[in-house]
Amino acid sequence: MSNNDENTPFNENSNVTSINDNSNPKPLPLEESIRALQEQLQKSNNSYLYLRADFENYKSQAIKERSELAKFGAERLIVALLEPLDTFDRALQMPINSENINTFKEGIAMTSKELLNTLSRFGVKESDPLGTAFDPLKHEALSSEETDDYPPGHICRVFKKAYTMHDKVIRPAQVVVAKAIKKNQTDDDKN
Repeated sequence: MSNNDENTPFNENSNVTSINDNSNPKPLPLEESIRALQEQLQKSNNSYLYLRADFENYKSQAIKERSELAKFGAERLIVALLEPLDTFDRALQMPINSENINTFKEGIAMTSKELLNTLSRFGVKESDPLGTAFDPLKHEALSSEETDDYPPGHICRVFKKAYTMHDKVIRPAQVVVAKAIKKNQTDDDKN
């Protein structure tokens, strides 16, 4: 062999092990890196799959809980309303005559108060807007009426009270709004 052959990197006397040489018990650093990366990839993939399965289970559970809340969310309120309802039922079974009519009215008023107290425990409040300025966010005007008992633009009659729940209007009041009384033209002509 010539000297030039000895200087080439792939000659017979070279100490470099061939990639295809399986006789070397020690893996090449590149093969170790590939194997380590493959193991790391497999672990990451498994972790991802477990996380994805956990998230899918969480989503299913959250949907189920929301459904249950929508279905039974009002249960506490309904149970609380059953007591005033029972009181109304007992009142309706009572025979009414001239001797007990005042007691009957008092009982109905007390039951109404009990019902309002039950609603207030759940954040519901009634609002009687009589005499207040008309607010289209809180009131529904059914008509207007000429009157001098209330200033124009103020509520002079209430058909249905407003109700709020935690400061949100859940039912606007149905009202009549006051307007100024028009003077007769004949009275104006006389002056």
